[in-house]
Amino acid sequence: MTNNDILRRIRYTFNFSDAKIKSIFTLADYEVTESQVRNWLKKDDDPTSLRCHDTQLALFLNGLINDQRGKKEGVQPKPEKRLNNNLIFLKLKIALNLKSGDVLNILKLADFQMSEHELSALFRKPGHKHYRDCKDQILRNFLLGLQLKYRP
Repeated sequence: MTNNDILRRIRYTFNFSDAKIKSIFTLADYEVTESQVRNWLKKDDDPTSLRCHDTQLALFLNGLINDQRGKKEGVQPKPEKRLNNNLIFLKLKIALNLKSGDVLNILKLADFQMSEHELSALFRKPGHKHYRDCKDQILRNFLLGLQLKYRP
């Protein structure tokens, strides 16, 4: 999945306007224009579309956490330079204040079964012996489940 695709899916799921997405970036202390947002949300085959880089998606997800859970005092966390599906999944889980059971129920909405042990392996540190990479299929089904839950 591309960062642009993830941004488009989150926007659709929560019915965010371009202005709302811009304000979410602002909550992460990053300024974007509505024109940039529109270009990130265009289809990938559109010649005027812009690629959303890992740092920009990390800033958006940090801003989403601030939007949903309240902005913490002090210095904002630095955005990751490299994102993977595990980090994206974790940031969405934090932003929506989801527990393991909630995540499993959301995955069930998308007809995707996973055990609690498999799920916990996705949120471990990469060096841990039980760490497991989050494949595109898992993230795609989680985003679909979110869409079915929040925008049926």
